[in-house]
Amino acid sequence: MHLTTTPVRPRLGERIMAVINRDPRTAPHGTRNDALLAAAAVALAVCLALSTDDARRPDALGWTLLIAAHVPLVWRRRRPLLVFAAVVALVLPYHALDNNHSAPVPASFIALYTVTVTQRPLRTLVVSGAGLGLSLAAMLTFGGDRQAVELLRIYGWVFAVIFVGIDVRYYRQYIAAIVERAERAERTREEEARRRVAEERLRIARDLHDLLAHSITLIGVQTSVAAHVLAADPERLDRETVAKALDDIAETCRTARGELRTTLEVLREQGSVGETRGPLPGLDGLPDLVEAARLAGARVEQSVRVRQLPPAVGAAAYRIVQEALTNAVRHAGPEPAVRVELYEEGGVLRLSVADEGIGPTPGGSPGFGLVGMRERARSVGGTLDAGPRGQGGFEVTAALPLTLLEGAR
Repeated sequence: MHLTTTPVRPRLGERIMAVINRDPRTAPHGTRNDALLAAAAVALAVCLALSTDDARRPDALGWTLLIAAHVPLVWRRRRPLLVFAAVVALVLPYHALDNNHSAPVPASFIALYTVTVTQRPLRTLVVSGAGLGLSLAAMLTFGGDRQAVELLRIYGWVFAVIFVGIDVRYYRQYIAAIVERAERAERTREEEARRRVAEERLRIARDLHDLLAHSITLIGVQTSVAAHVLAADPERLDRETVAKALDDIAETCRTARGELRTTLEVLREQGSVGETRGPLPGLDGLPDLVEAARLAGARVEQSVRVRQLPPAVGAAAYRIVQEALTNAVRHAGPEPAVRVELYEEGGVLRLSVADEGIGPTPGGSPGFGLVGMRERARSVGGTLDAGPRGQGGFEVTAALPLTLLEGAR
């Protein structure tokens, strides 16, 4: 069974408010609607000319001027000032010939209203004042005082049209400003959401890189140890050493699997920001990193003199140490001596991981380790330097502020 839905048509009041709120110059089908409006105004003008003031019923020239005054209304949205001038230019001789003075009023009001809602108020007042002056001059010249008084009475309605048009113009500007602010706020929210998504993707990419690179490097070193023991002297197989190397590999796999599961759980969580539990351990995980590096053959010394750290700073420091130890195990040669030092100084966490090994192979393809460490440091407003030491080996140093900078994560 298929369900069909009928679109709900806006109510009459909603359609009227939409017309009021919309700029007439941008309305759809404007020329067609204005042609229909001009036709309706012509019909009304003919009715007024035939049913009111029989003594001033227009003659042939009067009918020609009256109908011609409605033709420019078709283009009132495109050229409001020009249309108003054309209507005035046709209506003035019509009045001067003492034809029915009520018939052209609707066309004049339509042209004037269009000017008031599309032009600045000062320009509207100047144009309407010029039109009033020309009309008075024509009436005093050709029609006498009685027609001039009648024209002034009609101009009471003219001023009402002017002020209504100006009020509608300001109202439309107010609505347009509200809509613009809402759209700008929506764009800002979308940009902020995209920025957060990009930052989160980068953070997860760094986490996975650090986790997998560290774990795979340790597994590779431990596997090499087991293979060396097996191949060195098959007749005197050191089963205890082989078993320990295999146990170390299994423990590294379990640890990596746990951290990977925690990272993936964060990806699945739908809670708001701040409710999700981050996958990054803090400095309390440094002993495990040091022990893993020792199992891989490195001789690691550590010196940690820090108090409680902000979670983001602790996580950044942990990942930097993890990547630095991974690089030392991978590139510093067999059984490298590594010193890990962390201490607080002047509101800044100072971090140093230095080894006495041979360093990276010259000309090798660079990885993402150093880039990731620098991004970790920048994420909390800190800095990181890495490079060969003067006395040999390689050193990574970082300065991480304990008070996060505004905008740092």
